[in-house]
Amino acid sequence: MTPRFRVSSVQHVTLAWFAMVMGLCGLSLAWHRAVPWWGTWALAVSWVLGGIAALVLALLLLVSVYKAWRFPAAWRADRDHPVRHVFVAAVPSSFILLSTVMVTLQGPSPWADLLWMGGSATLFAATVWVAQRWLRPGFTSADFWAAMTPALFIPVVGNVLPALACVALGHPVWAGLQYALAAVLWPVSLTLIWMRIGMVGLWPERMLPATFVTIAPPAVLGLSGANLGAPEWLVQMAWGLALFFTLWSMGVARRCWAQSFGMAFWGLSFPLAASAALSLRQVPHEQGAWALAWLLGVTALILWLLWRTCLGVLQGSLLLPEGGASSHPEPT
Repeated sequence: MTPRFRVSSVQHVTLAWFAMVMGLCGLSLAWHRAVPWWGTWALAVSWVLGGIAALVLALLLLVSVYKAWRFPAAWRADRDHPVRHVFVAAVPSSFILLSTVMVTLQGPSPWADLLWMGGSATLFAATVWVAQRWLRPGFTSADFWAAMTPALFIPVVGNVLPALACVALGHPVWAGLQYALAAVLWPVSLTLIWMRIGMVGLWPERMLPATFVTIAPPAVLGLSGANLGAPEWLVQMAWGLALFFTLWSMGVARRCWAQSFGMAFWGLSFPLAASAALSLRQVPHEQGAWALAWLLGVTALILWLLWRTCLGVLQGSLLLPEGGASSHPEPT
């Protein structure tokens, strides 16, 4: 019999679920980039997606608070997981992205500023916390290499996100500090991830959609760099790198789709939305047809992810405990 939703099942809602908010916010911002082509229709879609993202964030925050109160052991296990612990940074990243959506659609406001400042500060703290885990007693090389997956880019390179709205909110100095941190740590973490592939092997099959997270760093570095006044040639380089990692990630696409649906599939959402947004910024207006087609394809994918997630929650298939332990744990 197909499992059904039960209140007690929320203990299996992990921090990785906040990738939903990141993907929906990224898609909202990408549709706003399409306004020069499709006008008010694109703006309306951006508003709807932003509203859905805000609703999903509110629901996940309520579930997380309930989980921490009702199932503290499950909450601690999620926080201390060898791989999933990096998704601690997905929560403040969601705050920053939702603030960016608010600023983009409505302009600066005290609420957007508060959300941005809280998200930026806690994201910086989350990055420090993730890095400090490597210094704790008993941390082994197996633990280290298990954590070297593209999901590491969330706390490490996530620090580039505050620059998306920093100028409008009047915080370019702090955002520039976090941008520099992300720009330095991205090649370091990318090197470590490639070393993991050579020394340990690719991440588990269930984590294969996370391969697409490699697209996010150059895509957002390009968007944020443009907002901070970076030279256009640097933005162009970032766009080229984003396109490279898009094609590189496609190498595991067939293996991803061969699996049953899981929350790991949301790893595709924000990176692809960010690449669509950067592409819409870079292409000349008269040559925007392919970038708009890319945006429509990404939109169809994320709407499918949302539908499958709602179906999985109602049926309870996404609210089950993680499978048996392995030498390289994977998120659920």
